[in-house]
Amino acid sequence: MGYDNTVGSRPSITDADLAYIAGFLDGDGSLMLQLKKRGDSTKGVRFMATICLYQDSRHDAPLLWMRRKVKCGYVSKRNDGMTELRINGFSQVRAVLETLLPFLRFKRKQAELLVQACNMLERQTLRTMTSSDMRKVVNLLLLIQNENYMSRKRKTKEELYRILGLTP
Repeated sequence: MGYDNTVGSRPSITDADLAYIAGFLDGDGSLMLQLKKRGDSTKGVRFMATICLYQDSRHDAPLLWMRRKVKCGYVSKRNDGMTELRINGFSQVRAVLETLLPFLRFKRKQAELLVQACNMLERQTLRTMTSSDMRKVVNLLLLIQNENYMSRKRKTKEELYRILGLTP
C-alpha cells in the first residue's frame, strides 16, 4: 500500500478511499490477535493477526473494491450469506493499519495495539521470543479483545500463559 510519487503518476489510493475503508472497518470490521493451534511449530501454537471486513453477500462489491485498493487480503463468501475481506499476516496487517490510523475513529485504540503486536511479531518467532516478550504480546492480545464486542468465551491470561509455557 502507498503512494507512487513518480512525477505524473496518480496515487492508487486517495485519502477519500482511506477514509471510506477506515469508516467501513470502524462499523463493519474486526481487528484480531489470536493464538491459534499449529501442529508444525515447536510450541504447537502461533499468533495470528487479522483485519476482517464483513458485508452481506448481496452487496459485496465494496469488499472487492477495498481489496483492490489495499492490494492484499482475500474475499470469501460464507455459508450464512455474508462475505468477508480478510487480511492476515503481521506485515500486511501492520501496513494497512498504519495507513488507516489517521482515519479511524472507533477502532483506533485496537489498531494501535495491533500495530504494536505486529511490530514485535514481525521481528521474531515464538521459538525465539523471550518470556517477557511473550507476556507483552499476550497483554496486547487481551487489551485488543477487551476493546472488541464479546462474541464467545475467551481464554484468560492464565490460560494463555499455560499454553505458551509461561507458568512457573
